[in-house]
Amino acid sequence: MTLHKLLFTGLLFLSAFANAKTVIVKNAAELNAAAKQALPGDIVVLQNGTWNNITISINCEGTKAQPVIFKAQTAGKAIITGNSSLRLGGNYIIVDGFYFTNGFAGNDPVIRFRTGKDQLANNCRVTNTVINDFNNPKRMDENYWVAFYGKNNRIDHCSFLNKKNMGVLMAVILDDERSRENFHSIDHNYFGVRLPLASNGGEIIRVGVSQHCEFNSNTQITDNFFEHCDGETEIISIKSCSNKIRNNLFKECQGSVVLRHGNYNTVENNIFLGNNKEGTGGVRIINKGQWVVNNLFYKCRGEWFRSPLTLMNGVPNSPAFRYVAVTEAVIANNSFFECSPIGFCIGSDTERTVTPSASLFKNNLIYNKTGSLIYNAYDDISRIGFTNNLISRSVTQPTVNGFDKYQLSSKKYNSIEIPTAPAGIKEVSDDSLNALAKSRLTGHLSSVPGLSDIKTIIKIEASVKNTAGATWFKTANKISTGFTAINCKTTEELKAALVKQQSSKSIKINLTGESYIINEPLSITGDISITSNKKNIILINSTRKFWPYVIEIKGGSTLKLIDIKLDLSSLNAASFITSDLNGSSGHSNLLVKGSSINNMNATFFNAAKSIIFDSIIVRNNSFSGNKGILFNFSNETDKKGYYNVEEIKMTANNFSNNEGQIITMLRGGNDESTMGPYFIFTENNVENYVSTNAEALIHLFGTQRSIIEMNKFTNSNTGKTLIQYEDLVRAIHLFKNNKMIRSGIVTINKFVSSDNNMIQQVK
Repeated sequence: MTLHKLLFTGLLFLSAFANAKTVIVKNAAELNAAAKQALPGDIVVLQNGTWNNITISINCEGTKAQPVIFKAQTAGKAIITGNSSLRLGGNYIIVDGFYFTNGFAGNDPVIRFRTGKDQLANNCRVTNTVINDFNNPKRMDENYWVAFYGKNNRIDHCSFLNKKNMGVLMAVILDDERSRENFHSIDHNYFGVRLPLASNGGEIIRVGVSQHCEFNSNTQITDNFFEHCDGETEIISIKSCSNKIRNNLFKECQGSVVLRHGNYNTVENNIFLGNNKEGTGGVRIINKGQWVVNNLFYKCRGEWFRSPLTLMNGVPNSPAFRYVAVTEAVIANNSFFECSPIGFCIGSDTERTVTPSASLFKNNLIYNKTGSLIYNAYDDISRIGFTNNLISRSVTQPTVNGFDKYQLSSKKYNSIEIPTAPAGIKEVSDDSLNALAKSRLTGHLSSVPGLSDIKTIIKIEASVKNTAGATWFKTANKISTGFTAINCKTTEELKAALVKQQSSKSIKINLTGESYIINEPLSITGDISITSNKKNIILINSTRKFWPYVIEIKGGSTLKLIDIKLDLSSLNAASFITSDLNGSSGHSNLLVKGSSINNMNATFFNAAKSIIFDSIIVRNNSFSGNKGILFNFSNETDKKGYYNVEEIKMTANNFSNNEGQIITMLRGGNDESTMGPYFIFTENNVENYVSTNAEALIHLFGTQRSIIEMNKFTNSNTGKTLIQYEDLVRAIHLFKNNKMIRSGIVTINKFVSSDNNMIQQVK
């Protein structure tokens, strides 16, 4: 090119940028007008402040050299609240620095790379943006936070926290050819604190759905930080082909990267940092041609579907949307440090009978000095090729050929230890496999066991957690302001204290009176603790009207009853405490400690449909002279695996002379994606307790995990069922060291481990 042409081209380039303009907008009308008029190179600046109840719909055309930019005046200061969302359509648009909080998007995604059915986004980017606790008010009102359409879109350096309502956080949609082979990039983001959803549908990222699982997506999920993502068993759910999950850090997440549908996906250079947290997993493999290479699994303690590494059994002649058998998988150069056992042929049953085949498990290093097992095989593993895998010399498990014992060492890098193979141990290189690896991996397949690229793993651990997410947003821990103590001698003072309470503070109410005439049900909002040093507190309905409940714990709130003695004989209600009746997406908690609950003719606690409690703790209490179900969790009747409490723990309580049930729990359906509910019943004394009809005193239907241990049952439900277990899918129950004297029978199933119980059926 001549000098004249170079100068001419440069002038055109400068001229184009000279025509670009910057527009500051302060309301929806100005923003919409600016979006319609935007040309390549223009910058539209959203003025700092609150943008409430706004649908931002951007349709415009930028170019690669001159994108159209929509940015906050100051990153994080354009605060989007209320019923709001962002929609992008067109080409080469950049959104920068928005903050979605204190709002919701309804049925729509919060961010959608499509403005209308025919206007998809391509080559667009959302960066330096935050969505925090932007949940639909009701738990069962499902939506995504981000929905990808089109091609070559990117979301990067963003932070996503506290999704609580139903629905995948981020979904890649492959509805038609315009969104397939998309090469989207999800990179350098922070995904944090997704509490257990108590149902399926709590994934962080899903790429495709079962109907489109045979299409290539080519989505790149790289350099992200996932922390405490406990929504369900799938953190990332892959349901399409040829995706890359690379260079990510998963810290203390109760779940796994699940290659659920689709073929030829690659999981490379990731750290799964379990830190001995229960339920922390790694990678689950289904389908054809999946590669899992050069990953570090560190103190991951998940089991079954959440095992650090899981190869599932398939269904014979399975349609693509069921369980296609594992074939042509390559699992190589991974290092496992003090993890629970790997799972081979997980899910083996009368339907899932096809074992993994034509697959390689090679050059992996398993350092385990605290456990006796390095893998569990639930079916035939002879069609998996095991070669040159090293395990700790201290492992006592007999293994198939391909696992060799050595004195393994480890070296600490920052906060993690990485095991290393002894010098000189190699396998013969497989040239054909290495050639294929060049097209699949950023690194290579090493002939030395363990991580083939330790430097990358060290870099990820050191840098990703500091660089992922929006630069302006820091997740600060809430600083406790302590309790504000309020003495309440009268009903009016009690009501005033509850009205005064704000969610940002905790209030400790001390009941100094002896009786309280309640003229309307009470609402608990925020963090409320109620206590009293009186010998007996009497609660009385002011009218004869029958109430559905006396106390309602609103979503996102906590109630603590501590050292309080309640006589409830004068209450005329269906239940004393109920959870939020509106199905709130907020997670609640209940603590009952050191208290007496007497003479109640109602359900003590009723879990309303569609609500979730993270924990219910009942400790050192006395329940006497009550009639009705004490704890009722039987309202989720949809048979979809929904439930109302993640963990309920009842310890060292005395139950005497009651009529009804202690607890009934229902989790219907055959969903296998959750760890809960978890029921713990230990060191309790149950005496002279009878059910009203044929019910068991403790009825667990679909409870995923339970411990009933070191309890004493005397003269309780004699001639009937004392405890009943019912399960439709795999569960884990421990029934141990209990004493049953002149009490009913225990109905168990194959998931109950039962021993050392003392049964004394004497007259």
